[in-house]
Amino acid sequence: MKNNHKFILKPNLHPSFILLTLLIIMLILSIVSLGVGAVYISPLEIIQHLFGEEIQSQSFILHNYRIPRMIIAIIVGAGLATAGAILQGILRNPMASPDVIGVTKGAGLAAVIIIVLFPMAPIIFLPLSAFIGAALIATILMLYVYRKGGHPNTIALVGIALGAICQAGIEYFMIKFPDDVNMTLLWLTGSLWGRGWDQVFMLLPCLIVIPILIGLTSKLDILNLGDDIATGLGERSKVLRYILLSISVVITGVCVAAVGSIGFIGLIAPHIARRVVGSKFKVLLPSSALFGAILLLIADSLGRGLFPPIEIPAGIVTAVIGAPYFLYLLRSERKKA
Repeated sequence: MKNNHKFILKPNLHPSFILLTLLIIMLILSIVSLGVGAVYISPLEIIQHLFGEEIQSQSFILHNYRIPRMIIAIIVGAGLATAGAILQGILRNPMASPDVIGVTKGAGLAAVIIIVLFPMAPIIFLPLSAFIGAALIATILMLYVYRKGGHPNTIALVGIALGAICQAGIEYFMIKFPDDVNMTLLWLTGSLWGRGWDQVFMLLPCLIVIPILIGLTSKLDILNLGDDIATGLGERSKVLRYILLSISVVITGVCVAAVGSIGFIGLIAPHIARRVVGSKFKVLLPSSALFGAILLLIADSLGRGLFPPIEIPAGIVTAVIGAPYFLYLLRSERKKA
C-alpha cells in the first residue's frame, strides 16, 4: 500500500528555529525589495533611512512609495497564504485555495462593474466594491451549503460553480466594454503598483484576524480528523467550519480589495510550508504566512526589477511561478491516489 504522506517532509529542526529562519529571510528580502526599481537604492542606504537618517531624494521614494508597498506585499502574501491553509484544512482538500470557493472571482466581478459602469466614481469605491463582492459570494455560498448540510465537498463544488458564474460575468463586461479592458486586466491580474499608505491602513484588519486564526489551530487539527471524530471530541464541526470559512473570506476579501486578484499564493505557500514543518496547524499557519509573504516579496521585486521602469504585475509573476508548481501538485496527487 502506498504511503499517503510520502510527499510531506518530517521536520528534523525545531519549529521555532524554522519560523525564525523564515522571519530572517523575509526581513532580508524586505530590505532587498526596498532597493529594487527604476531608482536603485543600496541596502546600506535603506538601513540608514530605517534608523532615521535622511538620504536626500531616496528618503522621499522610500517613505512614500517603497516602504508601504513592501508592507502591503508582506500582509497580502501572509493573508492569502493563511486563508489558503485554512481552506485546505476545513475542506480537507490539498487543491483548495481562495479561488476555489469563488471569493476572488466575486471580488473581481464587483470591481469590474465599478470600473466599466462607474468610471468617474471615487477611487475608494473600487476596493469597497471588491470587498462587498467577495462577501456577497461568501454569503450565498454559506446559505446554500447550510441548507445542504455543510459537507466539505459541497462547499468546494458550490464555490467552483459561483466562481464560474462570476468569471462569465467578468468576460461579458470585458467584451461589452472593450475600451476599459486595459484597466480591468491590470486589476484582475493583481498588482502592487500605485499602492500606498491608504492600502496599508485598509489591510490592518488582517493583522487582527490572522492571530485569531493562529489561536484556533488546535480546533483546526481536530476538524481535520473528520466530522465524526470532531463531533465525538465535543466540537461542533459545522459551526466551526462556517466560522473559519468566514474568517478566511474576510482576509481574502480585504487582500483582493487592496491589490486585486493575485493567484496561487493561497495554494502553493501552504503546500511548501506543509512539506517543511508538517501538518500541525500550530506551526503550519504561521509558516504558511511567512512563506506567502516571502513569495509575494519575490514576485513584486522581480516585477519591478526585470525591466525597469516597466513593471510586470505581481499577479503575472506569481502565475509564472505557481502554474508549474500546480501541475506538479496534480501529478503528485495522482501518484498518491
